[in-house]
Amino acid sequence: MTMPHAFHRDRQYHINCRKGDLAKFLLIPGDPDRVPKIVEYWDSAKEISLRREFRSFTGKYKGVSVSALSSGIGPACMAIVVNEAASIGVQTFIRVGSTGAIRKEVECGDLIISTAAVRLDYVSNCYVVPEYPAIANYEVLLALIEAAESLGIDNYHVGVTATTADFYAGQSRSLPGGCTGTAGYLFGFLQEAGILNFEMEAATLFTLASLYGLRAGAVCAVYANRCTNQFKEGAGEENAIKVANEAVKILFDWDKGKQKRRKKWLFPSLLKKNV
Repeated sequence: MTMPHAFHRDRQYHINCRKGDLAKFLLIPGDPDRVPKIVEYWDSAKEISLRREFRSFTGKYKGVSVSALSSGIGPACMAIVVNEAASIGVQTFIRVGSTGAIRKEVECGDLIISTAAVRLDYVSNCYVVPEYPAIANYEVLLALIEAAESLGIDNYHVGVTATTADFYAGQSRSLPGGCTGTAGYLFGFLQEAGILNFEMEAATLFTLASLYGLRAGAVCAVYANRCTNQFKEGAGEENAIKVANEAVKILFDWDKGKQKRRKKWLFPSLLKKNV
C-alpha cells in the first residue's frame, strides 16, 4: 500500500507514531480530551501526535516511561491502536474508559476493573474464532486492583464486561420509531449472566493483546446506570485515571522483581518478597 505523502514512511498509518515515540506502557482512553487529563499526573510529558481521533503523549510517571494514546470510539478503532502500537514496541496496554453499569448495586462514579469481556464487538472475530476468550492479563488486572487499594479508592468492582459494536441497538437502547433492533434481548440475558457493564473496546483489546503475547487490562469509570436511569458525565473519571497511572508504576516494579529473580511469571510469594 502506498502511504500518503503526509506520513513519513517510518510512521504508523493512523496513529502517526514511529518506533521510539511510545513507551512500553500505554494508557488508552477513548476520548482524546482525556489524554491531557492523564498527563496532568505525570512528572513530565510531551505531545507526540494529534491525527483524527488518535492523540498521543509520552512522558514519565514516578520515574517510569509511559505513553497515552486515545483510541476514539468503538472496537475497530481500538484494533487500529493495538495493531499499530504493538508494531512499534508497546507491550502493556491499559484502557482508561467510561462505561454504563447494568447492575443496580454499581453506582455512578464507581470504577469497574474488567477480568474479561463478552465478545459482542465482532471486530475480534476477524482475528480468531468467537470461542476464543477475551481475558485481561492477570498481572495487569492485579496491578489495577492494587493501585485502587493503595490509593484508597474502594468503590471499585471486579468482573466481566460486555463489549458491543454499537452504542444504541447494540446496548438495547430505545431507537427512533419504536424499533427494538436485533439486540433487544441482550440486556436481560447479560444481567442474568452476572455481567457488570456495557462498553465498546475491552474485548477487542483483550483478544488482540492475548493473540500477540502482550498484556492488557481495563479500568472504566461508571458514567451511567442503565437499571436506575442515572447519568453523571465525568463521574469517577479522575479516579480511573489515578488508578491506571499508578498501575503502570506497580507493574514496572513487579517486572523488575521478576527480572531480578529470573522469573517469567508473577506469583503471590514473589509479591511478598517485593514488599
